[in-house]
Amino acid sequence: MIKLKKTYEFKNVYNNGCSLANKYLILYYYKNNLNYNRVGYSISKKIGKSVIRNHIRRLMNESLRLMDSKLNTGYDMVFIARTKIIEADFHMINNAIKMLLKKTPIMPVKKR
Repeated sequence: MIKLKKTYEFKNVYNNGCSLANKYLILYYYKNNLNYNRVGYSISKKIGKSVIRNHIRRLMNESLRLMDSKLNTGYDMVFIARTKIIEADFHMINNAIKMLLKKTPIMPVKKR
């Protein structure tokens, strides 16, 4: 998964995309018409020092890496961490990301 790095890439997703939220994260997503997904993370200094912010970023990145093969391609995603994320472990973050993605066209829902 490729990272969003430039400010204009983030602004494009914020201004043109759709958003969803839960207890730990806010997700903005936007169709990018490429044949791969791009992801960006925004973690405020309110959440903690850089060690904590980077740890949270690594947990989110690992969660998305594990789901990557199940995701539809062609989307830009920006995850914004909320302050409650400090209390969460990997499984809680993983479930939060899954629940957000299931509500979008990025992750197809299996019908029974």
